[in-house]
Amino acid sequence: MNPPSQEIEELPRKRCCRRGTQILLLGLVTAALWAGLLTLLLLWHWDTTQSLKQLEERAARNVSQVSKNLERHHGDQMAQKSQSTQISQDLEELRAEQQRLKSQDSEMSWNLNGLQADLSSFKSQELNERNEASDLLERLREEVTKLRMELQVSRGFVCNTCPEKWINFQRKCYYFGKGTKQWVHARYACDDMEGQLVSIHSLEEQDFLTKHASHTGSWIGLRNLDLKGEFIWVDGSHVDYSNWAPGEPTSRSQGEDCVMMQGSGHWNDAFCDRKLGAWVCDRLATCTPPASEGSAESVGPDSRRGPDGRLPAPSAPLHS
Repeated sequence: MNPPSQEIEELPRKRCCRRGTQILLLGLVTAALWAGLLTLLLLWHWDTTQSLKQLEERAARNVSQVSKNLERHHGDQMAQKSQSTQISQDLEELRAEQQRLKSQDSEMSWNLNGLQADLSSFKSQELNERNEASDLLERLREEVTKLRMELQVSRGFVCNTCPEKWINFQRKCYYFGKGTKQWVHARYACDDMEGQLVSIHSLEEQDFLTKHASHTGSWIGLRNLDLKGEFIWVDGSHVDYSNWAPGEPTSRSQGEDCVMMQGSGHWNDAFCDRKLGAWVCDRLATCTPPASEGSAESVGPDSRRGPDGRLPAPSAPLHS
């Protein structure tokens, strides 16, 4: 058996061994923990490095793609600008062409209007000349008829025969028409009866007409055909007698180019499209030979017209 003192010495030694073992174990565990932690840190660093490399590669690819897209977009933009410039140039050319065509169209329209105006003027001039020639011919025939009448009167003929409903006065026949008409329609009505709207050349004739004409006013054959305000009778004769109402004719109202005879007998210029209820026609009376020359020809508006309604040319007896 060991002695007690020896046992006492062995107890601290055992405790010392246990504590060293514990410290050694703790150091090993600590070293293992640090090794594990370092391993984890290394793994995390490696994984992070790989992730960063992948992100860098992906970012590089994205940057490259974005650069390519930007270059393509820039190229498309340049192409669009070039196309827009070309379109603008084409548009300007079209506008210039349109303006040129408008100018040509305006010039052609102006030329066409000028040609139409010239044609209208030519037609109007031709019509006026024809009307003047016709009026002149009619006046000549009227003068010839009057000369024939004077000749027949000198030979004893009696010139007082008028158609039915016509009234004789001083070798002329007068028809007092009734019915609402404008001036030109009244003239046509007289033409249809182989007469014309009355022309007045003496106070005696005026008094006769005042006595028989309508008291509401009648159209007579006086009219204004030019811009000078000169009135002329439809038979072409000039005004050698007048019976204007006080203050007439007036020139205040443009278009009052036709003349009416009031119930008092005074004349008044009026609008030609005004409708009056009466008008007066006249024509030469028919001449009949004296009783001793019953077989002689009669001279008047009826006998002097041929089958075509025209007046004959002067015959030889006129110069005998």
